[in-house]
Amino acid sequence: MSDLFKRLLLLKQAPIFSMVATEDLRMVAGSLEQEHFYSGDRIFEINDQGDHLYLLVSGSVGISIDPDPNSRNFIATLGPGDCFGEMNLLDDLPRSATAHVLEDSVVLMLDKSRLRGLILSYPEISIGMLRSLSLRLREANRVALTLETPSK
Repeated sequence: MSDLFKRLLLLKQAPIFSMVATEDLRMVAGSLEQEHFYSGDRIFEINDQGDHLYLLVSGSVGISIDPDPNSRNFIATLGPGDCFGEMNLLDDLPRSATAHVLEDSVVLMLDKSRLRGLILSYPEISIGMLRSLSLRLREANRVALTLETPSK
């Protein structure tokens, strides 16, 4: 299996890219950089100003929203195929969580400026991303409505 094919599969699994056409994802796949992190590392900390999205190739990462960067209370534990850090690419706000490396991990990173350049050259990428985000918001609304509706 080629490296490009593996990257395309990972991108298609990531919720933010799930609605982007495969041909457009080829451009995104070519812009990804690989990085290794080791158990105990923090990929980023809450309130950092970030500039990368991460796709987990192997290993696991815990996400904490506790203001204490040493907190190990995770709201999510991520594994291969999961994506994180994407909010900062779109809203330019500081990181809303800390990403803890739970076991040695390999990630593919996408730089904010590269994504923006790709979007300018291939606007359909942004249309697919917006569709994906809209579907996620609809699902979050559905779940919130289910939680608010009292049982009879």
